[in-house]
Amino acid sequence: MDQLLQLFWIFLKVNLLSTSGPASVGLLYHETVGKMVTEGQFVQAVGLSSVLPGSDALQLAMYIGYAVAGVPGGLVALIASILPPTVIILGVTMILHRLRRQAWISNFVDGLAPAISVLMLFTAWKIFEKGGSTGWEGWAIGVISLAAMLSDKIPERIVIVIAGIVGVLFLS
Repeated sequence: MDQLLQLFWIFLKVNLLSTSGPASVGLLYHETVGKMVTEGQFVQAVGLSSVLPGSDALQLAMYIGYAVAGVPGGLVALIASILPPTVIILGVTMILHRLRRQAWISNFVDGLAPAISVLMLFTAWKIFEKGGSTGWEGWAIGVISLAAMLSDKIPERIVIVIAGIVGVLFLS
């Protein structure tokens, strides 16, 4: 029981003090190597979590928790890793839910929409530039996709999937 409480505290602290990624791996290394796992186990955990699909941080937490205390340890480490972001998001959602009727929130959201649209446009352009030359076929897929999205009759997800399939079939 003491090990499970220690695992919970370590993963709660790591996920409160850092964002996911290299910062959390470094902090987790400092907190666990030599105290709970060996350096070899930690390196193996980082390598395995990097090649598996999904969140590296959550897989690393489950691996270390499992190495220390079996299945209960993996579950405790997972719950401690998920708890901080979940509580923060719920808190922000509750605050925004209470403020949503205020005019400044509505204006803020209305101002975000064009900014996000421009950001997405520039991102799409950068991806398109890096993708190489596709000729008229690539431009045709882009224009048809844009027209389909603007029509509001076809969901955007469907347009993106179909455009991807057409691109694989005709641009490969």
